[in-house]
Amino acid sequence: MIVTLIVVCEIGFWVLLAAGLAARYLLKMPRTGVALLLCEPLLEVLLLVVTAIDLKNGADPSWKHGLAAVYIGYTVGHGHRTVKWLDGHAAHRFGGAPPPVKPPRYGMARARHEGAVWLGSVVAAAVASGLLLLAIWYVGDDGNTDGLRSWIFFAWRAAGIHGLIALSYAIWPKKAPVSDRESAVPARDPEHVPDLLVRRTGKDEEQV
Repeated sequence: MIVTLIVVCEIGFWVLLAAGLAARYLLKMPRTGVALLLCEPLLEVLLLVVTAIDLKNGADPSWKHGLAAVYIGYTVGHGHRTVKWLDGHAAHRFGGAPPPVKPPRYGMARARHEGAVWLGSVVAAAVASGLLLLAIWYVGDDGNTDGLRSWIFFAWRAAGIHGLIALSYAIWPKKAPVSDRESAVPARDPEHVPDLLVRRTGKDEEQV
């Protein structure tokens, strides 16, 4: 049941996202669109409540409960970034807004961007760990909570691996191709002549 509900929540996330963006930009109903987008956190609340009820009814803690906590954590840590990215593209495509700014690809700007994304993974791991610790406390010493504890390790291991990848962009900044660097340098106007190289002789100007 828990796994089925996770799948339903994931499908519901994208359905509400598509409906909210369609109402906001295609139907020109911005308030309705925002209301639909604000309903997305209710899916995670529903999953949390059902998971708690399942444990309260005597279900043995298992990988399914751990997966539910990790899913909620991931949605909290990275869901807003997905919504913002898709909203920017929808606003450009259907609302006449300028194209969304693309994330940097090279140098320390790319490293800072990757670090910001990694912070989302830290938030995800922290939220998942908090929910799992609450579940462990709720079950108590009478139940087998080893499976729940293993998911805490999994969440922080994933965040740690992501952190190492993000750190690599700061240690070894990715350099732009030579063609990109050359195109970024403004071309000189051959007709531009500094004032110091121009002298006036009566009404005529002579270029030195």
